[in-house]
Amino acid sequence: MDIDFDSITEYQRYKLMASLIVPRPIALITTLSENGVVNAAPFSMFNMLGEDPPIVMVSINRLDDGNLKDTARNIARDREFVVHLTDEAMAEKMHRCGDRLPADVSELAHAGLDAAPSQRVAPPRIAQAPVAFECTLFETLETASRQIFIGQVRWLHARDGLIDTDTWRVRLQEYFPVGRFGASFYVTTRDRYAIGEAPASTAIDEI
Repeated sequence: MDIDFDSITEYQRYKLMASLIVPRPIALITTLSENGVVNAAPFSMFNMLGEDPPIVMVSINRLDDGNLKDTARNIARDREFVVHLTDEAMAEKMHRCGDRLPADVSELAHAGLDAAPSQRVAPPRIAQAPVAFECTLFETLETASRQIFIGQVRWLHARDGLIDTDTWRVRLQEYFPVGRFGASFYVTTRDRYAIGEAPASTAIDEI
């Protein structure tokens, strides 16, 4: 099958790309509204771009009327945000943060999540998240349908015991993030295997 992307609609391209380029990591992002309300929303067009400087990327689509979503508007204005990785324990609450709410209502309260102070940015982090990256805006790209924010990581929060700072290894045996599949489907990361030199007896967090 061959498909000419110039001959199909934007929606058709989205459906194909979003269901084929999987699994995708999920960024649950907190920002602050102009009135100080904590906004939280999940985005799966997200990934790491580099380590020097440490930068991550999130692509946020515009609303049907062309306006920016609350998260995009807040990042563009304040140039600060916190990216959280979601694990199995908080996956359903992350999904609830995607519900459409008025701008003056916090998704954290709606989903049953708790805010905790950040160190370098104003938006709080989510206490239940296993990982939180405090970011400042590094660069913005814009397309007809999306705002693409590149954030520089300024501070990392990780669940106690998740990182061995003697070896700088993540204890992957204790880390179970979820990824986005197609539509409202998600995948876990429990099915793991090594390719190459790692012996079968080597613990996954020692590779």
